[in-house]
Amino acid sequence: MRHRPIALDPAAVQVKISGGIRSGDVRRAREIVADLARLAQEPVLDARVKLTDEPGSRGAARRCTAQAVLDVQGRLIRAEAGARSTRAAIHLLADRLRARLLEATRDWENRRGRHYGHRSSPGRSDRQRRIVRTFATGRALPDEAVVDMVDLDHDFLLFTEATTGQDSVVHRTRDGYRLAQLVPRPDLPAPMCAAISISPLPAPRLTVEEAVERLELTGSRFVFFADSRTGAGCVVYHRDDGDHGLVVTVR
Repeated sequence: MRHRPIALDPAAVQVKISGGIRSGDVRRAREIVADLARLAQEPVLDARVKLTDEPGSRGAARRCTAQAVLDVQGRLIRAEAGARSTRAAIHLLADRLRARLLEATRDWENRRGRHYGHRSSPGRSDRQRRIVRTFATGRALPDEAVVDMVDLDHDFLLFTEATTGQDSVVHRTRDGYRLAQLVPRPDLPAPMCAAISISPLPAPRLTVEEAVERLELTGSRFVFFADSRTGAGCVVYHRDDGDHGLVVTVR
C-alpha cells in the first residue's frame, strides 16, 4: 500500500558542490528534489544532490552537471544531467528524476515478490549441479551499479568500476550496500550514497572449482574472486533451480 505523498523539507536534501556553484542554485536544487519526493511510492529516507561546475579547457565548452540519489525505503533512485549552466543542468535533472520516480511508481507493485537469477536458494537438491555461465554488466560507477542491482532485485552485481577500471561487485548488507574490488583502491572517489561501504580486502585468486568449493563450505550467498587463469573478476552463486551460477567479466 502506498503512503500518502509527502514532500521533504528542502533543508533535509544534502547538497555537495564542486566548482563555482552559486547559493541560489543550491537552494533551487534542494527545493526541486524535495518537491519531487512526493512522487515516490514509499517514504524517502535520504536525498542527496551533487552539483559540479567544470570550466572548459583549450576552448572546450563549460560543463555543468547535476546528480541526485534518493533512498526510497531502501531502493535507490538515481538521475543525472549535464548542461552549459548549473541552472539548466538542475532543470534537466528534475525532468529525469521525475521520469525515474514515475517509472518506479508504475512498476513497484509488479516487482514485489518477484525473484531473479542472482538470489540465494533456500533449498538445493543433491543431484549433480551444472555451472550456468552469464556475463557481467558493463562499466559503471558504484552508485549506478547499486541502482541497477536494486532495480533487478539481485543480491549482488558484478561490473567494471568506471573510475578505476577494476572488476568489482556491489552487494547488499544489513546496513546498506558494500563494494568489493579485485585490488582495493584507496583513491576511489567516495560514492554519493553514504550507505555504500568499501571492502579493504582483495579478491582471492581461485579456479572456478575452488570458488564453488568455498561457496559450499562457507554457506555464503556468493563468492567474488579473481580467476587464477585470466585474472578477471568472477562470481559464483547458488541459483534458484539448484545449479551453480557463474558470472564473468569480459576481457
